[in-house]
Amino acid sequence: MGAKEAVVLLNMGGPNNLEEVEVFLKNMFNDKNILTMKSTLLRKFVGGMITFMRTESSQEIYKELGGKSPLVGHTKNLVAKLQERLGEEVYVDFAMRYTPPFADKVISRLEEKQIEKIYLIPLYPQYSTTTTKSSLEDFEQHYHNTQGNAVLVEIKHFFENETYNRTILEKIKECVDGDDYRDFDLIFSAHGLPKKIVQNGDVYEKHINRHVLLLREMMEQENINFHEVHLAYQSKVGPMEWLSPSLEDKLKTVRNRGVVVFPLAFTIDNSETDYELDVEYREIAEELGFKEYRVAKCPNDSDGFVDTLEELYHKMR
Repeated sequence: MGAKEAVVLLNMGGPNNLEEVEVFLKNMFNDKNILTMKSTLLRKFVGGMITFMRTESSQEIYKELGGKSPLVGHTKNLVAKLQERLGEEVYVDFAMRYTPPFADKVISRLEEKQIEKIYLIPLYPQYSTTTTKSSLEDFEQHYHNTQGNAVLVEIKHFFENETYNRTILEKIKECVDGDDYRDFDLIFSAHGLPKKIVQNGDVYEKHINRHVLLLREMMEQENINFHEVHLAYQSKVGPMEWLSPSLEDKLKTVRNRGVVVFPLAFTIDNSETDYELDVEYREIAEELGFKEYRVAKCPNDSDGFVDTLEELYHKMR
């Protein structure tokens, strides 16, 4: 007798090869939660222009990363470890928002297995309409189109989960690697968001601020005493006003000559951690005279993150 329950991890996705870069950009900028204009025609036009302008430069980035996003490989490893942890009674899979495997293919597998209950866990620690809402809506819409009978259970954020936050601290400790914390400033770098989206009711910024406060309290309890702790936002594109301060501006104000950056909004390493943070911002830091610039790894397929997901699943039941 096969599993009757399934855990499906949701994420934005990343190109599996250079040809998928255009697919990734096209799907992302056709998402009404990303480009929020009411006109579908206008969104399609603007999204098409952005995709056209960014495909070639994005392909160059993925060439530097080995011709694909690291996100997919890490996710497959995470799924395998979670499957081993949960055993035969639960089927574990993952669906991506903008690149394969898409929700419809994953749903087909769930239907074949006659799954009766599906636990949806978006791999975004903090809630945002641009990430969590988009991924959940996409999966649920595809599922309801199949007229399936399974019960869908979802979680919308998990930044307050202690097991997850202990995993973050472990990643920060690994990055410091036994050196004196006081020789470094710590910057929590969150993915940026246009202020307009926050002003329209998105709680992402509130969740980010709360998450930083929780982590600071935990670091204080464990005597992880950095010279200073900061919050900044990365990945701004376009002329709109985004959440501030930007990571570049923050680096200009840090007086200490050592810095550790932790990517707060990501659970899985991707181009925005492995390239944007570790290559592009490293160049900026070196130009500013930093002697040490280190980027901590995301939780990825670590035991701590597997523990977190197992805990979330049991709490959702």
